[in-house]
Amino acid sequence: MTQAKTIMIQGTSSHVGKSLLCTALCRIFKQEGYRVAPFKAQNMALNSYVTPDGGEIGRAQGAQADAAGTPATVKMNPILIKPKQDLHAQIIVLGKPLADMSAREYRQSFLPEAVTLVEQCIDELRNQYEIVVIEGAGSPAEVNLKDRDIVNMRTAMLADAPVILAADIDRGGVFASLVGTLELLEAHERQRVVGFIINKFRGDFELLRPGLEFLEERTGRPVLGVVPYLHNHGIEQEDSVSLSEKVVGQSEIDVAVIKLPRISNFTDFDSLSSFPGVSVRYVGPGDQLGVPDAVIIPGTKNTIDDLYYLKEKGLEQEIVALAQRGAAIVGICGGYQMLGKMLYDPWGTEAAKGNCPGLGLLDISTTFFAEKQTHRCKAIIDPGSLSWLDSSHAEIQGYEIHTGQVEVGSQAQPLLCILERSGAEVEITDGAVQGGGKVFGTHLHGLFDNPSLLSDWVNFLRHNKGLPRVEFKKGSTKEDKYDKLANQVREHLDMEKLYRIMGLGEYTP
Repeated sequence: MTQAKTIMIQGTSSHVGKSLLCTALCRIFKQEGYRVAPFKAQNMALNSYVTPDGGEIGRAQGAQADAAGTPATVKMNPILIKPKQDLHAQIIVLGKPLADMSAREYRQSFLPEAVTLVEQCIDELRNQYEIVVIEGAGSPAEVNLKDRDIVNMRTAMLADAPVILAADIDRGGVFASLVGTLELLEAHERQRVVGFIINKFRGDFELLRPGLEFLEERTGRPVLGVVPYLHNHGIEQEDSVSLSEKVVGQSEIDVAVIKLPRISNFTDFDSLSSFPGVSVRYVGPGDQLGVPDAVIIPGTKNTIDDLYYLKEKGLEQEIVALAQRGAAIVGICGGYQMLGKMLYDPWGTEAAKGNCPGLGLLDISTTFFAEKQTHRCKAIIDPGSLSWLDSSHAEIQGYEIHTGQVEVGSQAQPLLCILERSGAEVEITDGAVQGGGKVFGTHLHGLFDNPSLLSDWVNFLRHNKGLPRVEFKKGSTKEDKYDKLANQVREHLDMEKLYRIMGLGEYTP
């Protein structure tokens, strides 16, 4: 059996754009008619993705699978690390939680076994697909970590992948970072590096040209592309660092999202931020909450610790006061649990702090258990639970990633009923609502990715301010965005050289 061709993008550091470049390559090769799969051996992220069969992987690999036009599987990201506290993280292996470990425990106890798992997943993908696009992590030249690094050059060797080294020119020092990274690699690792991509370029290309000539002469390797800084590409971001890059303007509707220390799945609000007349701002340490029209408490990897953060920063009192003044308050997943009266952690699943009173805005209580629910879901919102929702818009889709079980009291009513979980028919109530829909929450991520519900909620906020209704005009589809990204990146890559490097034959534009 002929195994898939491979290509790997590694970076000179974190946040140089590896994920987006891999997403673009997945789409480019799909456009060329190939069967494509993404791969990343190990990912550290709180923004995760639920596969169709209920496994949990990094959101970047989920997006890359979408771009490749193939269903995401746990083999595409066999190891996911989700930080819980400063020194501990939950280790997800093949989509399911394995254990909570410290960094030292992970390096000493698990990493030696992980190489076999990574190799098995690579082989399986190479036997199923024609091209595997592989993403590295951080830098391959972290000399203090290289002995146990399984995600960069070790993966490249297991996959027999040529490596393209990417760097972010927008931060400065691009030539030093590329040459320095190359110099710090072992000789056999250096041989795998076939060229460079300079990413996030903006400016006069002619002023850059002497630097490119120097780089190629110094290293003996070609610059395979200079990719411009791509604004508003609409592709989901995985790292919370991207929140600081979001531009917020003045709009008629002001929505404040609490930037929790362990915020997860903040992509829940991408569709909301693109809605006309809505500004979404992330309120972090030192930021003023002010008097927004709505407050959203997002998901978190550690609900109780982040609830204590709200209390310590005075945000709890501010949110409760806003609710009393009539502002809309929404909680998603861990944020939903925080809105309740009490959170119980009898087995220390969440934190050593134990039980904690919530904000008391919903008559619910949460008890944490070790078992984790990860599902793609279809649901229907209970009639009458949200006074502002058009009943024809009640059918929604989303996904669950949570451990807590919620009990709804007599003063609240369930928000919705889940009818399908990971392809299986079920009938499970979820969420809670009070005040006719001003305060509500649910475990379902992706709530605002349902266009009709999003439109109804925004117009509810507009009505509260005496503003006229606006009709939601559906923008570019996700497929359109992937095509646009691929076309922009393709335009700035030397595709002929890339085809030759990968052994794909002649490239025909």
